Amino acid sequence: MADIIVIGGGLAGSEAAWQVAKRGINVDLFEMRPIVQTEAHVSSDLGELVCSNSLGSNLYDRASGLLKNELRKLDSLLIKCADATSVPAGSALAVDRKQFSQMVTRKIDSHPNINIIRKECVSITEKTTVIATGPLTSPHFSKEISNLTGQENLYFYDAISPIVTHDSINMEKAFRASRYQKDKSGIGDYINCPFTEEEYNLFIKKLVNAERIELKSFENEINSGVRAGHDKYFEGCLPVEIIASRGNKAMAFGPMRPVGLNDPRTEHRHYAVVQLRQDNQAGTLYNLVGFQTNLKFSEQKRVFRLIPGLEKAEFTRYGQMHRNTFIFSPGLLQPTLQFLSRMNLFFAGQITGIEGYVSNIATGLLAGWNAARLFKGEDPVILPKTTMIGALCDYITHAAPEDFQPMKANFGILPELDRVGKKINKRQRAGLRSERAISDLHQFMIGLE
Repeated sequence: MADIIVIGGGLAGSEAAWQVAKRGINVDLFEMRPIVQTEAHVSSDLGELVCSNSLGSNLYDRASGLLKNELRKLDSLLIKCADATSVPAGSALAVDRKQFSQMVTRKIDSHPNINIIRKECVSITEKTTVIATGPLTSPHFSKEISNLTGQENLYFYDAISPIVTHDSINMEKAFRASRYQKDKSGIGDYINCPFTEEEYNLFIKKLVNAERIELKSFENEINSGVRAGHDKYFEGCLPVEIIASRGNKAMAFGPMRPVGLNDPRTEHRHYAVVQLRQDNQAGTLYNLVGFQTNLKFSEQKRVFRLIPGLEKAEFTRYGQMHRNTFIFSPGLLQPTLQFLSRMNLFFAGQITGIEGYVSNIATGLLAGWNAARLFKGEDPVILPKTTMIGALCDYITHAAPEDFQPMKANFGILPELDRVGKKINKRQRAGLRSERAISDLHQFMIGLE
């Protein structure tokens, strides 16, 4: 009989089950496929990659590279499988999709402490449990989670706006102001990118004609409102390219309305404005307010750099349109990934509000590790905020409620470096943050011995 339950056999759930089992604890891993299939998956293998086959950069001074290095030091099974099934991809870690999921399945299936149960889980037991059911959580289990958390704490978003770094915004063109100056600071909580009428007309033309990503049918199933091409969207969170297609001035009366945003440098009201809102406590990241989009990533970079002030914008997250189920982690989880009102219940993976293959693996590792520690009577661990894993878990559990949206690994969520004796460039700063993270993780692990 299992001591710990893991629900979901994706990246997070597979890693969580392995971390429990390697510590000598019996675990039941529930995976509903192939009994209950999704429209995103094509096999019944564990850890199947449903989108890209790339796990991002392997470079030490990239956020994704740092996250993978942390996972290697923490003995992640899935990163080992990814390394073993890698294909040529320059500085990135890309895998043979089929070989990767098959290797994960073999490793999990052959472990004597893991029992794979192929059926849909529709209830949460009182045993120590890790929930890692992902963004395509089945309707039955979604209802179970909703009953657990309260309906208001179960989010169903299909819209994400792009995020850019503060340092890449040209403040010679942009200006700070809040609409009607309704803010506490008096200097403006928003960064505003102003348009002349000529700039606006060019931007709208490029936006409407840019290439879009085709939505899959499973991403359309609960939406309403139809555009040409038969893609469906929630009317309340339409992509900006759809709004723009409804009339040349639609954006100027919608997300780009300039009302109440006089430029403090001239007291002039511009023809249109794109607002940027601070996205993290450090103020290093800003999201484009109301700019959910379904443009291809390359098109977002090309078109959104036409926004005055964003000519050299560095995107840490591109906008997306998709069905997504995630809980309100800031009000429900601790940085240990424990459920606040039930200490032996953990959440991991995309359902917590993180993005990216490697981030899923990371939260699965931490949830499994902590579930095992709790079962053994040990205190769950909180990883240092200077590590990428620690920063991700801190972000999703402390984000402002009104701004909470899924987040991927990026250096913007790490604490600032201590004062550096000389001016350094972006890559050098990233390298120093990576070195600090690995050093702090090493010292943290020594402290657990």
